Amino acid sequence: MKRAALLALLIASSAQAQTRHNTNAPIDFGADTIELQDRANRAVLSGNVAVRQAEMSLNSARMTVNYTGQVVGGNPQVSRLDAAGGVVVRRPDQTARSQYAVYDLNKRIITMVGAVTLTQGSNTVNGGRLTINLDTGRAVIDGSSVRGGGSGAGNVTTAPSGRVTGTFSVPNRN
Repeated sequence: MKRAALLALLIASSAQAQTRHNTNAPIDFGADTIELQDRANRAVLSGNVAVRQAEMSLNSARMTVNYTGQVVGGNPQVSRLDAAGGVVVRRPDQTARSQYAVYDLNKRIITMVGAVTLTQGSNTVNGGRLTINLDTGRAVIDGSSVRGGGSGAGNVTTAPSGRVTGTFSVPNRN
């Protein structure tokens, strides 16, 4: 079977397992420090940042939480999370790692860049960029690298080949 077909199988099985994320669930967080920047409608969390929304968790060294300025029920409305430094996103049966990630709550999409690894069971796929659609559960990884600019990501690069690589397990046929 060709690699593209195997990757499609991994993504399809991922989509089936991951379609139930509740993007409307509250977001709980913890960090060593938090700096509120109310005039800029953001908060900067640093040191062992841990965020949880329903069954999904996101961990990183630093995170900027952007909110709209609207307050509902005494809570600011979060619109985007920008994470940097050892980013790990865990969902049931799936773990993704990268250098940087952006969770756009309005679009319900997580984009991860920089030395991306997606693991599901014993299957592993590596690349430069991973996009997870939380509505559909579809995860797409490519070999792209990001250079310069863009959301404070700095210079993020992948392997020189710019290709997606990985390992797929096969069932024991004995």
